[in-house]
Amino acid sequence: MSQLNDKRKQSLYFTQETLREIQEEAIRQDRSLSWVVQHAWKLARERLSKMPSVRNSMPPKNTEG
Repeated sequence: MSQLNDKRKQSLYFTQETLREIQEEAIRQDRSLSWVVQHAWKLARERLSKMPSVRNSMPPKNTEG
């Protein structure tokens, strides 16, 4: 439960275009960039969890020498 309240700073890197779009949305909603990104994650989390992971989509490694 303590992880849910962890407010450590993190660095995220976005393309200039993506950052501009997030900034525009933050202004439109009169919210912070952080609020917009956090809520976007909440909305996208379920959809992303349905995508195959890299580990599951790669063929098994050949262990023969």
